[in-house]
Amino acid sequence: MEENLEFPDLLRLIDERSTAFRAVVAAAPGLDAQVPTCPGWTLFDLVKHLGGGDRFWAAIVGAGPADAPPAEAVATRAALEVPQEREALLAWLDASTQLLLGALRAAGPESGCWTWWPASQSPQTAGGTARHRVQETAVHTYDAQLAGVAPQPLPVELALDGVEEFLFTVCATPSAWPHKPTAFDFHAAEGRSWRLTVDGDGARTTRIPAPTAATGEDSDAAGASVHGTASELVLYLYDRIQADSLHVDGDAGLLDLLRAWEPEEK
Repeated sequence: MEENLEFPDLLRLIDERSTAFRAVVAAAPGLDAQVPTCPGWTLFDLVKHLGGGDRFWAAIVGAGPADAPPAEAVATRAALEVPQEREALLAWLDASTQLLLGALRAAGPESGCWTWWPASQSPQTAGGTARHRVQETAVHTYDAQLAGVAPQPLPVELALDGVEEFLFTVCATPSAWPHKPTAFDFHAAEGRSWRLTVDGDGARTTRIPAPTAATGEDSDAAGASVHGTASELVLYLYDRIQADSLHVDGDAGLLDLLRAWEPEEK
């Protein structure tokens, strides 16, 4: 069974994706370019969001275990002011990423901190925060590319980890599934698969063997199975592309129910 990315790899990927994001912003026609996947946002808004998020999470990680994010960090994010000129804005974003990376390095992967996912399958630690920030930075790099240059697939190692990270962090919940119990299988073309089971006990994800020509797939076990590259699966889960961009076996309508589900408790 494949292991999760190590903490140094997560830090490397945050840095790499932030660098890629800044390169897109630097090459874009203008900061007022619209971001199709973030309706109402310009590229400037996206830069402000990503950099503000880096600074916010740096403060959270630095504060250690807590029941809520630091009040000062919340207030700072709400009143965030950033440079308007592109070169200065990019320098501010770079500094924001370095603040986050510095806080993560200082804390170490096992250090506890507040997160918004206490009831999920992901830990409330600096390591869990780093894993999620990798994906947020990667998806927003894709968003920025749509506003400026041709979008590129997410890097494979990042995307493979991203499918599981989303299912563990965003989908996992103890809140009861309000429909008939079922399961959703997600199969990455790169050879990794996961099953999201939903029932009266909530939602939880496990890794499962990837289907092969010899074994096929147990169609009775999953109500819907989604096949695509790891990048496509991540972009689908983050609602950047639609299910018709992927191959779906089973009842595709179940995916609409999953998308619409808002658990009462996370």
